[in-house]
Amino acid sequence: MTVRVYLTGNVAVEDGDALVSERRFPARQGRLVFAALAWERGRAISSDELADVIWDGTPPVAWQTALRALVSKLRTTLGESATIGQAFGCYQLRLPADAWVDVEACDAAIHEAETALRDAASEAATGWSLVANAIARRPFLSGDEGTWVEDRREHLRDVRVRALEVRGRAALVHGDPFGAVTDARTILDTDPYRESAHTLLMEAHLAAGERAHAVMAYEHLRTTLAEDLGVIPSPETEAVLRDVLAAQDGSGRAPSTRR
Repeated sequence: MTVRVYLTGNVAVEDGDALVSERRFPARQGRLVFAALAWERGRAISSDELADVIWDGTPPVAWQTALRALVSKLRTTLGESATIGQAFGCYQLRLPADAWVDVEACDAAIHEAETALRDAASEAATGWSLVANAIARRPFLSGDEGTWVEDRREHLRDVRVRALEVRGRAALVHGDPFGAVTDARTILDTDPYRESAHTLLMEAHLAAGERAHAVMAYEHLRTTLAEDLGVIPSPETEAVLRDVLAAQDGSGRAPSTRR
């Protein structure tokens, strides 16, 4: 059976019928050590780096002893499902060659989704984006704080935004502009300055025949960029606006746009 590691949602390790659930990890620090080793399992992590992850740059005086104790408890908890190697002051999680780790699957899925979208394989793009979104939307190490944790949360947020954008683009191809509107708005709730999501929203409203809403989406973007960042929309966004205005004009020609 394939060993499956979950870092999003509840941290867990499945090995056939054997389950190491989150409550079995040695407190939050033990869970955090495991998460760091699992996320970075492709390389050895120095004791100093692990200490920075656990204590966010301010380890206690006897941190080496505390770290060794945490790793020892982890080894006991994991049993035969996974092993933690140690050499030259570094630690590395060792899993079977066919092991599945959710955050790795998430990264692979968004890569496949974006590739499929570029290749005009919209159904495959939708399928892979659903996988990426399902994993990336889960909470990561709830209750923990620190630079390392926040960086990984930001990574997952970015993957989710990208997955939603792929799904929205594919929805337009499939004739579902309202689905695209929903995805674009969800993205903007997370990243209000993501211009490509504003463009997706404009295109979705236009595809739905809601031209006034498309213009309103542009105006909201223009105002937000000007007031918050001191910049103007990109040429790509302006091109979408011209399509919207041309549709409103009904002449096939874009009237002049207001700056």
